[in-house]
Amino acid sequence: MDLDVLHCCNHVLGVAKPAGLPVVPDESGDRSLLESAKAYLKREFNKPGEVFLGVVHRLDRPVSGVVCFGRTSKGSARLSESFRGAAAEKTYVAVTSRPLRESEGVIEHWLLKDTSRNTVRVVEPDTPGAKRAETRFQRLESRGGESLVRLSPITGRSHQLRVAMASLGAPLRGDLRYGATSPLPDRSVALHALSLKVPHPTRPEPVALRAALPPQEVWRGWREL
Repeated sequence: MDLDVLHCCNHVLGVAKPAGLPVVPDESGDRSLLESAKAYLKREFNKPGEVFLGVVHRLDRPVSGVVCFGRTSKGSARLSESFRGAAAEKTYVAVTSRPLRESEGVIEHWLLKDTSRNTVRVVEPDTPGAKRAETRFQRLESRGGESLVRLSPITGRSHQLRVAMASLGAPLRGDLRYGATSPLPDRSVALHALSLKVPHPTRPEPVALRAALPPQEVWRGWREL
């Protein structure tokens, strides 16, 4: 696959992930974004041997958008710390399968992951293993029984945004796992990591990345973001 490179410097590689591609190798055996990124660096910089590339965050397989890797051990460690400490500013957009009634707000949940089924559910705060999740949301536009929503995760929990929208009665288009009633043609979920701003590992200016909306029909006709 052709890699959509958004940023490349000594310590950071930023790319745009298409929906349906795993960030790291999984049991499917499909080529991953990580493998394609390593091949790009090997080819672009004529590197001999194995290419180092650190995974510092991930997107779910059916989700598209910005993904950042660390090109050095120092870069990976500092980027990972930024994500753990909430220094990374992440903005997503989503299309819901039912209209979102609320115009904006903050959703706070305690989430428990079932690793055997790869699902997450909302539980009571004192549930063993539960983790707090917090998400800001803003409805940008509604049309034809759908809404376009901007999402800003304050925490970084698995499936956090998908569960948050389902809890508001507006599951994401194509998200059969969390309440949508029909799939999208390409089996994606209408969730896109639009932008990411994260402190650069060694420079004073941040790394600012933005991935264009995918070409699929579900993203067409909405106003420019």
